[in-house]
Amino acid sequence: MKTLTKRKHSLVKNSPDHFRVLGDNIISGIDNSSNGSILSRIGNTPLLKISKVTKGINPDVEIYAKAEWYNPGGSVKDRAALNMILEGEKSGELKKEKVIIDATSGNTGISYALIAVVKGYKVKLALPSNASEERKKILRAYGVELILTDPLEGTDGAQKLVRDIYEKNKEIYFYPDQYNNPANWQAHTKTANEIWEQTGGRVTHFVSGLGTTGTFVGTSRRLKQLNPEIQTVSFQPDAPLHGIEGLKHLPTAIIPGIYDESLSDKTIEVSTTESYEMVKKLLREEGLFVGISSGAAMAASLRLAQELESGIIVTVFPDDGKKYLSEKFWDEL
Repeated sequence: MKTLTKRKHSLVKNSPDHFRVLGDNIISGIDNSSNGSILSRIGNTPLLKISKVTKGINPDVEIYAKAEWYNPGGSVKDRAALNMILEGEKSGELKKEKVIIDATSGNTGISYALIAVVKGYKVKLALPSNASEERKKILRAYGVELILTDPLEGTDGAQKLVRDIYEKNKEIYFYPDQYNNPANWQAHTKTANEIWEQTGGRVTHFVSGLGTTGTFVGTSRRLKQLNPEIQTVSFQPDAPLHGIEGLKHLPTAIIPGIYDESLSDKTIEVSTTESYEMVKKLLREEGLFVGISSGAAMAASLRLAQELESGIIVTVFPDDGKKYLSEKFWDEL
């Protein structure tokens, strides 16, 4: 891996490196959207420099994280949900009289719900009953019809149920099928472009978790187009039964149809306990109140950083911690 020279973060109008630095640690893509609906605020999330929990790694290694809770639905899933709905409308499969139905661990469902309110659709979702209470309350507040499924089957069980409902009632439902819909990963071409612009092309490693795999696949594919030397690293839970909502233990799960294993230069396994501890550490040391999968992302990024002599690591913090306050691990603070 060649060593990349650090560049000063400066504002140069009309240049490819035109980006904004907010304070010492926040890099934000410039928002060119017009004053439209709330959906115009999806994307262009800040890039945060992680500076305290990184103590002990080589000083020539930097770690940054995309703060995806800045999306209006509160998570990275706004990106894919919007793209899948837009593609459904474009193809003619999604019409006003149809109900959007899908399986979710929570965040994509919230994104569907938000977008559906704006566009005038109804939503029906299947999710494991052990999804956080906050997620379920948010979905119900949006008016979503919920079907709670066996927690031991995870989102795989929810997928099977939704597929069965859809096959029997295709005239009623629009089924985006986030685990197998190319529009999911295609949404993250923009995520990659944001990372490229926000780092001034200095990114050397990208780290992302595997759930639907859309964020990892789409961002990695585009980053490798921009620079084939960029290493793209995936992470997943270290066991089939885990507490990292939104992620899959792929060896024992239904593999999403959109997953492209060839894009993963390295795979890291992260434990639930490790993720919980990192969530608390990020809150207490960085002031970042993030969700459990964000803690896992940080843990994986740190493990990668310990192997490097130099580099710019970028990861994704999918959401913040507000939807997990009912989780028992907070009692151990």
